[in-house]
Amino acid sequence: MSEVQGDRIAEITLSSVTLPLKAAISDAKVLTGRQRPMTEVAFLFAEIRTENGLDGVGFSYSKRAGGPAQFAHARQVAPDLLGEDPSDIGRLWTKLVWAGASVGRSGASTQAVAAIDVALWDLKARRAGLPLAKLLGAHRDSVRCYDTSGGFLHEPIERILENATASRAAGIGGIKIKVGHPSPSVDLGRVRAVREHLGDDFPLMVDANQQWDRPTAQRVGRALEEFGLAWIEEPLDAYDAEGHAALARSLDTAIASGEMLTSVAEHYELIRHGAVDILQPDAPRIGGITQFLRLATLAEHRNLTLAPHFAMEIHVHLAAAYPHEPWVEHFDWLHPLFDERLEIDDGRIHLSARPGLGVTLSDQARAWTVDRAVIRGAGPGRS
Repeated sequence: MSEVQGDRIAEITLSSVTLPLKAAISDAKVLTGRQRPMTEVAFLFAEIRTENGLDGVGFSYSKRAGGPAQFAHARQVAPDLLGEDPSDIGRLWTKLVWAGASVGRSGASTQAVAAIDVALWDLKARRAGLPLAKLLGAHRDSVRCYDTSGGFLHEPIERILENATASRAAGIGGIKIKVGHPSPSVDLGRVRAVREHLGDDFPLMVDANQQWDRPTAQRVGRALEEFGLAWIEEPLDAYDAEGHAALARSLDTAIASGEMLTSVAEHYELIRHGAVDILQPDAPRIGGITQFLRLATLAEHRNLTLAPHFAMEIHVHLAAAYPHEPWVEHFDWLHPLFDERLEIDDGRIHLSARPGLGVTLSDQARAWTVDRAVIRGAGPGRS
């Protein structure tokens, strides 16, 4: 035991990995010209090794732009970890954030720190021989899951219905489709078709990706009430807490948001205004697991439901440790990056017995690596 207590961080390996998507992805932001279709996702992986040979792996990511910035920032601050006790995760998070504080405590800088933070938590749980959720204190061994990857706006409705059937057959417990088409009547027709296809009792969600202004959100939100949706996601600009609050008060359907926010402080504005019924934080985006746990405490205090965004390999553990029954977003995009798969049936993702996050990087992830830095000894070295 004394050997573990005296262990120190000896090496950090950072990898920038570009994951190509099978098809270009479009949502409301693409249809309105705000963004171009998404063809790839940039991942930042952090692998930490201690003097005693213990390992941990974590990741962050960026869509469309920002991946190189995350990698560059992580490479600059990671040397500050060398020789540190990996158990002191809260202190190390603060140390790394302050190492790059001149560029802020949200956004790309803390997303770079997030990959390292997740790796430290993975290492700690592996050392304990426990799945991360059990280390944190799990409330359940499985979590409700819903699928997003089959409901994008670039897909014709016939394909969306086929995708929904396949997801349901695979054990997925809910279906989310994208809305925010320039014509609300198109949105309503697509939602009606999916609701009729799934039946009245199967959980169905919609995501407007910040497309609507306040009057449109109010009008379309009222029209959507008849479909018994589990929630309406990002109906307004992500930072319009007051608008979300007014909408939440006026509609019976739950309002969800939070995925685009990049700090606990930004999420607290939603909580403080009573802007959401369902909070959707993304651990890699807000700075890692350390920050997610802070936010989860605030959300629990307000009795909010959590539905973490993306990165289910991380979020299944954090959702399992949240007191109120949560949701986790299922994406199969990340499957090629890892050797393991999460077990899904009866509408739920099940925790594995594997320690830590329960994932290891695949050979394919190594092959998709576009930049890499190994940091050891007195400073960073390239390989």
